[in-house]
Amino acid sequence: MIGILGPEGSYSEKAAKQWNGTAELRYCDDIMEAVDALLREEVDYSIVPVENSLEGSITLTLDLLMEHQLKIVGEVIVQINHYLLSKGSGRDIKIIMSHPQGLSQCRKFIKKNFKDAEVRSALSTSLAAKLASESKDIAAIASRESGQRYGLGVLAENIQDINENYTRFIVIGKNTPHPTGNDKTSIIVYLQKNRPGALYEVLGEFAGRGIDLTRIESRPTKKVLGDYLFYIDLRGHIEDKMISGALDRVKSRVAMLKILGSYPAAG
Repeated sequence: MIGILGPEGSYSEKAAKQWNGTAELRYCDDIMEAVDALLREEVDYSIVPVENSLEGSITLTLDLLMEHQLKIVGEVIVQINHYLLSKGSGRDIKIIMSHPQGLSQCRKFIKKNFKDAEVRSALSTSLAAKLASESKDIAAIASRESGQRYGLGVLAENIQDINENYTRFIVIGKNTPHPTGNDKTSIIVYLQKNRPGALYEVLGEFAGRGIDLTRIESRPTKKVLGDYLFYIDLRGHIEDKMISGALDRVKSRVAMLKILGSYPAAG
């Protein structure tokens, strides 16, 4: 069973079906509930969004990866095509609802076409669609599948500000998958002492071995101002000698190294 952000028709559901089209799904109210369901062993896996090509990282997901003993076992890339969905016509719309990411990704469309409408956040795009099915005053920004699921008409399609819009989802579980030859490893690094060249030395351990870093991002530790963690994704599997050797050297240079998992890369 896979825990995902619900209700039915969410982009998380699409990600889950891409990853495993036969698995039973459990719909959760939010990202935290999906993670909690895994921690309580009520599901075998949970799939949560971690970054979007337009709006950047999902900070709650990053924080949960740090706070809990979670293991990334896979990733899924979903192309996001937003639709404006409603039971009524464009003239009826007084409220536009979506997940905060959906609203941000369509801000130009909203400003141009519905500058007087009230904009409201929902826990998911599919929940916004479900709520829109209850009132002609509400339009939802969500997937076409959500509109079909809740009997909504399409007022406009592909309304995201930039067409090349993708969300990366991570699959969290319990066991590290075996190497496939096309893998990623995700880690968190805490330097503690922010001396000149400290991060450069860490990155040099990867560069010197020709290891490709696909993502690096800083997040505050929430302890003091200016204190940061670094989230790093790199090409390769923890069982590769080159990767394990680099991580051993990194561990000796930092205050904390947390390995989030090695898993097959999407695509």
